[in-house]
Amino acid sequence: MTQKSGAIVGGAEEFVEYLREGPLAVVRLNRPDRLNALSEPMKDRLGELFEQLGRDDSVRAVLLCAAGPAFCASGDITTMGNFTVASARDRIKRAHRMILGLANMEKPVVVAVRGAVAGIGWSLAMACDVIYASDTAYFSQVFKNVGLAPDGGGVYFLAQNLGVLKAKELVLSGRKLSASEALGLGLVARVSPDAVLEQEAKALAEKLAAGPTYAYGVGKKMFKQISTPSLESFLDAEAWAQSTALMSHDHVEGVRAFLEKRKPQFKGC
Repeated sequence: MTQKSGAIVGGAEEFVEYLREGPLAVVRLNRPDRLNALSEPMKDRLGELFEQLGRDDSVRAVLLCAAGPAFCASGDITTMGNFTVASARDRIKRAHRMILGLANMEKPVVVAVRGAVAGIGWSLAMACDVIYASDTAYFSQVFKNVGLAPDGGGVYFLAQNLGVLKAKELVLSGRKLSASEALGLGLVARVSPDAVLEQEAKALAEKLAAGPTYAYGVGKKMFKQISTPSLESFLDAEAWAQSTALMSHDHVEGVRAFLEKRKPQFKGC
């Protein structure tokens, strides 16, 4: 049985698609003209959807993917640069709801990524259980380009998977990792030719959807217990840090430089 449920949120260019195929739920980012950069309405929709799927016992696995040549080129920079304390805090809470809804889901989540997997798009991927990457995929902590600290739990997930020193190098440099380097570091489970990426990721998701869902959920809870601090505690600290960064001169300058297609002139404040 296949059921399709789509929702256009915040205008025709901002779209999150949801498809049910029996016990498998497929969530697709569908804003390819903007490389699936996440707008605030998209974050709201994803947060609501992940919470809904987590509560729905008929859903036994989730596949997250994206339309077009990129998985997600971070957040929508065109909406950044003019924050108040309240609007900065609201923006971060929206992102955290999305990440927690995904990371805390008590059923397997597979993500298929290609092209740009950047900023909060990379955080979104790391909140999933299994990452399948196209050979076109590249990963980057681009936050520093617009004068921000990582968000969406990026530091938490990178430090868990790589250790602190390597995670720092990736965050501070913002450099691009190829799919093959990400595989070598253990940041993805498999690298596939782009033409078969979603087919292979879906095959795994379908297999997991036919598995022992309750045992998977318990197993995921066990993995959570080895993390100190918890993701929730870390995100509380992240909200404070990023709220401060969103109000900085360097963030405003970073956004202006991006939109004006020039190198930013950061002042360190």
